[in-house]
Amino acid sequence: MLGMTKDVSLHQQPAIVWLRNDLRVSDNAALSAASRHATLIPVFIRQIGGPARPLGGARQWWLHHALESLGNKLEELGAPLVLLTGDPAQILPQIIEQTGASAVYWNRRYDPASQTRDAALKQALSDDGIEVESFAGQLLHEPTRLRTGGGSYYRVYTPFWRAIEGDIENRPPLSPPASLTPCPNAPASENLGDWGLLPVRPDWAAGLRETWSPGEDGARAQLSKFLDKGLVGYAEQRDLPGVAATSGLSPHLANGEITPSQIIEALNASDADATPKDRTVFRKEVGWREFSWHLLVNQPDLARVNHNPKFNAFPWRGDDQALPAWQRGRTGYPIVDAGMRQLWHTGWMHNRVRMVAASFLTKHLMIDWREGEAWFWDTLVDADPASNAASWQWVAGSGADAAPYFRIFNPIIQGEKFDPDGDYVRLHVPELARMPAKYIHKPWTAPASVLDEAGVSLGHTYPEPIVDHQAARNRALAAYEKIKDAA
Repeated sequence: MLGMTKDVSLHQQPAIVWLRNDLRVSDNAALSAASRHATLIPVFIRQIGGPARPLGGARQWWLHHALESLGNKLEELGAPLVLLTGDPAQILPQIIEQTGASAVYWNRRYDPASQTRDAALKQALSDDGIEVESFAGQLLHEPTRLRTGGGSYYRVYTPFWRAIEGDIENRPPLSPPASLTPCPNAPASENLGDWGLLPVRPDWAAGLRETWSPGEDGARAQLSKFLDKGLVGYAEQRDLPGVAATSGLSPHLANGEITPSQIIEALNASDADATPKDRTVFRKEVGWREFSWHLLVNQPDLARVNHNPKFNAFPWRGDDQALPAWQRGRTGYPIVDAGMRQLWHTGWMHNRVRMVAASFLTKHLMIDWREGEAWFWDTLVDADPASNAASWQWVAGSGADAAPYFRIFNPIIQGEKFDPDGDYVRLHVPELARMPAKYIHKPWTAPASVLDEAGVSLGHTYPEPIVDHQAARNRALAAYEKIKDAA
């Protein structure tokens, strides 16, 4: 009875829900727990500096709109979102002192810098008599706890997926709170527009605005659209960049506007006439994100350090001309250029083309995968610390369960196989729009008459290839031979 009395007393005092990468009101365990208190202070803290990696430009654009959406939802429920800037270890105690809050709730984050900071903050607040509780929700599994039979973490995807797949139905998503009661003496919120998250001079976000609808409602709409129109045939069509057959959910997941549990529940409830293979393949794509976070938790330097130490001796090339050509989509290989231009315009790139573009950088150009990872970090609306780093290492050959380095994508064959009519290239490389499909992935092989009719002048309207495929492949394999037997 005494414990129950204490619990009731605590819940009569305000609670703080500290929102981070969980910008939603549905299936938000921390928000649900905080809503049981008499009054509530939802807070988002912008941290300047600190150990966590700063968001790239595309993610900052998304964050502005996600916070705007979340603020509107919380306002409708009754408790406005408070935006503050500074160190959470200082700001949260200040809010507690000002409001008399008795509890702080948050959803766990798994990047190593946040884990370390959160553990210290949890201890400090608990020592001051504050109830502190953290919750799962970002992932389908707890990456800090999952271990192989030998006691280590999983380094191969297939056994990892087998280990978690059977348990992922066990947590049904939470409904949003029916209403929230604001704390009357909550601190004043900063103005979101003053945070400078949106690009101004120049405003490069027009393509992002055309392509995306950030926020929880946008996430739900995207999920419904995919289940209605994209799930049928997903297993075969997901590799075709010219077809709208992927889920488009990755940026919503990266920004915490939807949870993997919500996606799995909706997938199971969908009456779409999809094959079991379509559903299984999509579930495995969700699983790859889980695997990436499992790797990051157990290898904190994943974005900086080769998982396979043999690659520490790899002779990466610095190339001040080739790297910008790749970044701008001016390599002379149409499938690569289409992907890089899609990325710049929309903040996203089709996954098949990501692999081709990453392979081209690391193997055709022999430029360090970390250069590509950093570019994607800044330009992707779905960049997250785990998937971005794990995927780059996978393609480069240095990562866990990686594609072998000697698997070098031929950008011509990849284009002809997955964009056979050239629709994807024509959309993103308009100077090649009139090229016949026979030549669109290798325009340098077209007769002069075909180029003239298509309005293409190689080296002028569209670049010549910056490297020869076969020569680049031979160079990369020779470099790999020098390190493959390293200890």
